[in-house]
Amino acid sequence: MSEEMSSAATTAAAASTRSSTRSLWPSVLRWIPTSTDQIIAAEKRLLSLVKTSYTQEQVNIGSGPPGSKIRWFRSSSDEPRFINTVTFDSKEGSPTLVMIHGYAASQGFFFRNFDGLAKHLRVIAIDQLGWGGSSRPDFTCKSTEETEAWFVDSFEEWRKAKNLSNFILLGHSFGGYIAARYALKHPEHIKHLILVGSAGFSSETDARSEPLIRFRTTWKGAILKHLWESNFTPQKLIRGFGPFGPDIVRKYTTARFGSYSAGEVLTEEQSRLLTDYVYHTLAAKASGELCLKHIFAFGAFTKVPLLQSAPDWKVPTTFIYGHQDWMSCEGAQEARKHMKVPCEIIRVPQAGHFVFIDNPAGFHSAVLYACRQFLSPGQEDIPFPEGLISA
Repeated sequence: MSEEMSSAATTAAAASTRSSTRSLWPSVLRWIPTSTDQIIAAEKRLLSLVKTSYTQEQVNIGSGPPGSKIRWFRSSSDEPRFINTVTFDSKEGSPTLVMIHGYAASQGFFFRNFDGLAKHLRVIAIDQLGWGGSSRPDFTCKSTEETEAWFVDSFEEWRKAKNLSNFILLGHSFGGYIAARYALKHPEHIKHLILVGSAGFSSETDARSEPLIRFRTTWKGAILKHLWESNFTPQKLIRGFGPFGPDIVRKYTTARFGSYSAGEVLTEEQSRLLTDYVYHTLAAKASGELCLKHIFAFGAFTKVPLLQSAPDWKVPTTFIYGHQDWMSCEGAQEARKHMKVPCEIIRVPQAGHFVFIDNPAGFHSAVLYACRQFLSPGQEDIPFPEGLISA
């Protein structure tokens, strides 16, 4: 595996940033046994399952956008921020695919997909600001507008630093919401948008939302709503359990991607490495996770639905959903009616919200079909992949 940094300067800067978060106490003696170094180490162990060579780098995005008055990634200092980035080897001239993870996740969640996609595309995956191995500045946003700017503008600074344009942008869940917001603001850089189980399109009027609406009227729902509005995140629970946190994460990952998986279960080694990685990314300093109450109302309904922006869509879009995804495709179907650009919706069988983990082969087929005009220029009649469902 190739895991060298892109330059000596970047290495030194990133090491300096990480060293400031390193505890003097051995991890076994800490209440929360994690650190930024351990996140990167866990990422490398997880990506050791990937056969395609890659480069990992910490991309410097500065301390804030020039002239911006929005407190998007400043804290008490003006130190530069970094976006953790992995780029996989590919054939020269391959179209570029940038992948953005969802809430409470990081780029390593795509570990089952890098080999399959890198055979056809130049794959780049990032940890969003405040997540994974990226910088975790104090979260100072006070509104939905500032919170969206935190993620959208930091991604734009990353794009400038990488000198990218005319690429395919893929986002999962909350990452889909951010990818869509970015495409609305900077459509000139995106040639195709792929939204996987994307947040932002479900509404309280969807048929699937009725049980949740009823639950919110119960006393249990009232308590959870209060916790939500107090910004009590799942990560805070993991941190609160201290050294018992890893076992809680292990129980979740083995259940979600094992006994309760909608598709292909993880192997014992995959489960062990993913569990280790997930724990370290969740238990680290709270930062990007605190976006929750500013973007979503209780129940994961976005405060500013993307459906309202459908008439302003400028980038051709493919929606991908697992057949058992708790995110309904009904919102995407409604948005398509108002879009003035090509839009298709693909459902992948034997898969839930983490479609790329549950059914990686089906997910790859859906992504490659979405990218068909860039992979096979001039071939208009490529058949719809067998086994997938057009919605």
